[in-house]
Amino acid sequence: MPPEDLGTLLPTWSAIPFAGMLLSIALFPLLAPAFWHHHYPKVSAAWSAVVIVPFAFAYGAPALHELAHVAVVDYVPFIILLGALFTIGGGIYVRGGLRGTPWVNGTLMLIGTLLASWVGTTGAAMLLVRPLLRANRARRYRAHTVVFFIFLVANIGGALTPLGDPPLFLGFLHGVPFFWTFVVWKEMVFTAGAVLGAYLLFDLYWWRREDALLRARPAVPGEPIRVEGWHNVFFLGGVLAAVILSGTVRLGEVTIFGVAQQVQNLVRDAILVLMLAASWRTTPRRVREENQFTWEPIKEVAILFAGIFATIIPVLAMLRVGEGGALAFVIRVVREPAHFFWASGILSSFLDNAPTYLTFLSTALGRLYPGVAEREAIPRLIAENHAFLQAIATGSVFMGANTYIGNAPNFMVKSIAEEAGVPMPSFFGYILRYSLPVLIPVFALATLIFFE
Repeated sequence: MPPEDLGTLLPTWSAIPFAGMLLSIALFPLLAPAFWHHHYPKVSAAWSAVVIVPFAFAYGAPALHELAHVAVVDYVPFIILLGALFTIGGGIYVRGGLRGTPWVNGTLMLIGTLLASWVGTTGAAMLLVRPLLRANRARRYRAHTVVFFIFLVANIGGALTPLGDPPLFLGFLHGVPFFWTFVVWKEMVFTAGAVLGAYLLFDLYWWRREDALLRARPAVPGEPIRVEGWHNVFFLGGVLAAVILSGTVRLGEVTIFGVAQQVQNLVRDAILVLMLAASWRTTPRRVREENQFTWEPIKEVAILFAGIFATIIPVLAMLRVGEGGALAFVIRVVREPAHFFWASGILSSFLDNAPTYLTFLSTALGRLYPGVAEREAIPRLIAENHAFLQAIATGSVFMGANTYIGNAPNFMVKSIAEEAGVPMPSFFGYILRYSLPVLIPVFALATLIFFE
């Protein structure tokens, strides 16, 4: 029995562990934060075991092949990329006397938005969040600035390349060409421009409510802007070059745990690990200490995504076979590009956008090319029905900004801001005060312009 046939055999309830894993990520930090902080690795391991043990017992070799495929092709390269960007970005420290005016804040966000597609949303966020926080440390009203930073730098800005945001990198790993994502530049420019404009209106309002002496205060004298650890920019360039290389050359393939893996992908991952190690060894400890760099954020992401990738296996298998699987009702409901934009976006808001992208990529392939091998179906999707992939890509990337749990960098930025004393809104406060009134109207306009 080939692995592709598993999707026709799995029952609907095999998706429950995936839902449980993601609901745990959404609810435990809100309802039981102390428990979650100490025991989230156990929760992730428990949900993974609920899938892996009966799955392997019931389906034997095909199930083990699926598990190995997810580990070798998806999870390990995904974590290596995030780890490299996190480590290198954490070695760059921007020092200076910036003053958190609306125009300075807007400029920092614009720079971060433009950088995000090239150094990753994780890299851009880690590079600029601390200068932004220092520039605004004297302000009373600053939480909204961090929220819009999450919107733009940690999410929307990463839409143009697979290096930009985790879901696009997973698409790249599954065969979407590296430069294909440039086709969404109009959607990104419109969305980022609208959100940045909304931020300037917000911040001008709150700036006028700040103390008059603060508004009149010039930048701190004797504190010129300078970059420490600037050599890490070359390591970021190495990451970019390695990812592009893996998508443009063919060096053959090898088999790892029974899974075919491209040699160029192994070379890419080796270069990323080398860039990570070189950054760690060559960056002075003082720079990372001033950046308040710790391994905890990337450790949390690695553990939680291990659970996500394990529990998503049955879901992807059922969607991959289209209407021949137990999730055929999803295939029937989500039919047009606009449907895919909102379906992938809504799930990305609450279920993390990386696995959501894979889920709806499988949904589109199952609906349009049922039973066709992925390596053949994806080129056909791009050539014949590219609007579907554009909708999935933009929905997953853009709407990862709707909640704290929509994208891995959102967690990191929130945690760093709270450590700096910023009173960040609660999970639901973030949604009610910012996502619903700002992002949802922008996404509705984007739907009318690009997907109707």
